[in-house]
Amino acid sequence: MEKTILKVQGMSCGHCVIAVEGSVGELSGVERVLVDLKVGEVAVEYNPGTVTLDKIKETIDDQGYDVE
Repeated sequence: MEKTILKVQGMSCGHCVIAVEGSVGELSGVERVLVDLKVGEVAVEYNPGTVTLDKIKETIDDQGYDVE
């Protein structure tokens, strides 16, 4: 398992948390997703043999948020 913290811009409410955690959490190989609105970060624990970091970033981007 790999762990990473992504800086994400544009998240501001509970709906944002649900959108990001739900979409990333559905990806095969993602074990845990935790959004911290206060600091604009998304912590992800995932299996790099199953899902790429680029795919995780793309999924967040598809929800309308900007990954730094």
